[in-house]
Amino acid sequence: MSDTATTTDLDVRLEQHRTELTGYCYRMLGSSFEAEDAVQDTMVRAWRSFDKFEGRSSLRSWLYRIATNVCLDMLSAGNKRARPMDLTEATPLAQAALSPRPDHTWLEPMPDARVLPSVEDPAEAAVAKETVRLAFMAALQNLPAKQRAVLILREVLAWKASEVAELLDTSVASVNSALQRARATLAERQEPGADAAVSDPLDEEQQKLLERYVAAFEGYDMTALTALLHEDAIMTMPPFDLWLAGPADITGFMTTLGASCAGSRLRPVQVNGLPGFAHYKPEPETGGFSAWAVQVLEISDGRITGFHCFLDTKRWFPLFGLPLTLEAEADEVQQGV
Repeated sequence: MSDTATTTDLDVRLEQHRTELTGYCYRMLGSSFEAEDAVQDTMVRAWRSFDKFEGRSSLRSWLYRIATNVCLDMLSAGNKRARPMDLTEATPLAQAALSPRPDHTWLEPMPDARVLPSVEDPAEAAVAKETVRLAFMAALQNLPAKQRAVLILREVLAWKASEVAELLDTSVASVNSALQRARATLAERQEPGADAAVSDPLDEEQQKLLERYVAAFEGYDMTALTALLHEDAIMTMPPFDLWLAGPADITGFMTTLGASCAGSRLRPVQVNGLPGFAHYKPEPETGGFSAWAVQVLEISDGRITGFHCFLDTKRWFPLFGLPLTLEAEADEVQQGV
């Protein structure tokens, strides 16, 4: 076999693991772009050192070892991604102000397709989705880096303790101890959104709830929207550290500081194992719509409990393969809207 053929074969073999490795690195790092950088670094290191791979473990295990080391190196700088409610108290509407924080502050959204490999087992697929949801991702940020790796490998990826010990060059007892401490830390903290209960696929009730949400949002009908929001609903808007609690403050914000979103259009996206929407705001000058936010919705007991809007559209929309603009819709052009 020629060197070119060998190289092509290796590239194919490595690429087969990209999605699951991206999911792993995303859970470790809490950042979409850092996760993709970490996986690319992993692939480059694997490609360069493949001649040293002796086959004592599977190629998959070897790649996870490299990816873990890459992530641990990145986390040694103390990176800890957060959500607005991890940093400040809820802001009353009367005091609402939009104060941005740097990109590296925030837990970032991620398209399902980039982190959830296709699996045939429905139970396995459900676990994968649950463990990229924003609440679980936020909980992971409270763990030291090695405990985070142990928890993900053992509880999410279902590795044996002996396999994790080999990957981390430690003992089974150490792995079990780290897992116990990680579980205790997560049990102590009840993350907002942790009770989100979204069926996979969406059940009929949830689908109808989303249809009513789209109608209320696009119609900017605050009465209808209020009826869909849980009394403890939370709205966040990274990169701003402002977050609002309760239907009155959320809808009050939307009709004051957020009033320019009236007449928006929503397009469904699959994000963090949850239903979401690409939000396009109207552009009066063109009659079309421009990218404004990626929305992630958390649902529990037939109501929306979390309404998270990620506003850095120049980063997020290309990641989701979304256009930055929408043309005016035909019926609106005819009506002169």
